Order: sequence, then C-alpha cells, then structure tokens
Amino acid sequence: MARQLVIKVTCGTEAPERLNQGFTVAATAAASGVPVSLWLTGDAAWMAVPGRADELDLPKATPLPKLLATVLELGSVTVCGQCAARRSLTEDDLVDGARIAGAAGFVEEVLQDGVQAIVY
Repeated sequence: MARQLVIKVTCGTEAPERLNQGFTVAATAAASGVPVSLWLTGDAAWMAVPGRADELDLPKATPLPKLLATVLELGSVTVCGQCAARRSLTEDDLVDGARIAGAAGFVEEVLQDGVQAIVY
C-alpha cells in the first residue's frame, strides 16, 4: 500500500505560488495513485467555495479549479472547522465532496502509520 499524503494549505490568494504549489502537489500525488487528503486552513478555506478557486490566475500554472477537481475526484478535501466558522462557511457553502472537520480529525490523520504530512 502506498503511503498516504496529507497536505495542509494555510494561505490564500495573497500567496499565489504557495497556494498553487500545495494544490499541484496534492493533485499530482492523487493522479499518481497516492492516497491524498488536502486540508484547507486560513484563507485557503475560500478555495473550497464554488467559484473562488477561479480567482487565482497564476501564469504557467495549472488552473486551481482543475487541481481541486482532481483532488476531489481521487482524494479528499477538508476545510478546517475553526477557519470555516470564522468565515461563516458551512458544508452547504462548499463544493460537492468537500467537508469541514476540526483539529482532532487532522491529528488523527497525520498520526496514522504510513502518513507523510506537508504544510504549505
């Protein structure tokens, strides 16, 4: 079994290269058959709201909506519970397939055997 990859993205469009890099690594790993769990915290939480990923226009980068769709199809996308609450977001506000979970869920995922965690 392949190691699981948990990626936490902590920035929004104010750090476009870092934001896109986290999504690129998550989508690339998922497309390669690696189990991927993408966690969106801080302003990255907005990227799970329909249409918000379209706001990132980064030259020579795969469009964020395409990367998000890949991760949603092949892995999982979770928005931080506190981050969602601070932005008045509920699961009804998110793209289909995304969920909201708290720190306990993140800790549980990253402490499993065979998991590699990366933070952007």
